[in-house]
Amino acid sequence: MNKHGTIRVGIGGWTYAPWRNNFYPTKLVQRRELEYASRQLRAIEINGTFYGAQKPATYAKWAAETPDGFVFSLKAPRYITEGKRLADTGKGIGGFIHGGLVEMGDRLGPILWQLPPSRRFDANDVAAFLDALPRELNGHPLRHVLEVRHPSFACAPYVELARARGVPTVFTDSTEYPSLADLTGDFAYARLMRSVDGIPTGYAPDALDLWATRARAWAAGEDIADLPHAAAVQPRGKPRDVFVFFISAAKHRNPAAAMALQSRVDSTS
Repeated sequence: MNKHGTIRVGIGGWTYAPWRNNFYPTKLVQRRELEYASRQLRAIEINGTFYGAQKPATYAKWAAETPDGFVFSLKAPRYITEGKRLADTGKGIGGFIHGGLVEMGDRLGPILWQLPPSRRFDANDVAAFLDALPRELNGHPLRHVLEVRHPSFACAPYVELARARGVPTVFTDSTEYPSLADLTGDFAYARLMRSVDGIPTGYAPDALDLWATRARAWAAGEDIADLPHAAAVQPRGKPRDVFVFFISAAKHRNPAAAMALQSRVDSTS
């Protein structure tokens, strides 16, 4: 058995005009940006699906442009998670999952369900939602991850509920939303939102070193006591895959941050 899970570091999306100045090669045509980005990074979190599901042909095209071993994380459509009751979203969930995601094949990574900041923790409602998430698609396992944005989720009952369903919780390194590093599933998922303009790699070298250490700890099955938890820190468990995405903040620095962190992880793995 492997002692460590796979660590994939990436960014949000691949279409952003300032990246044509500091990430993409000069004169690279826009239609080849995904092809290029997917060969510099291990994963990309797609935000476009948050605003609406795509056609099956689009999912197939994205998968075809990327190399073996690369995966996408898809943000599920907000019309599903922003309704009045999560318990009533079964039809929307099914429509999204069965609306062409199978075309992505092995490029399909975690599906990110982001709850709005206005949604408070309601144990029965959240339980019904998590129970409605399909666990496979055409015989292949699906990986779901939940991002919570209301402070009421920072409690032991939420952590216990998510663990009972085996659904990971996003660690959101944000000043605006609750950051829960509690391990609630069989992979870890972090969205880092503190890149700054004045550093070429977005994060200072010592900060990248620290995140490399944390990513390796998660991959080895460890919990990380120095990150905020809503419940008790867990004893070491099985190795797990790890996804780390640099999101928002000084967005033009995020590709450099992702490549710098991936390099650190790879050099010590």
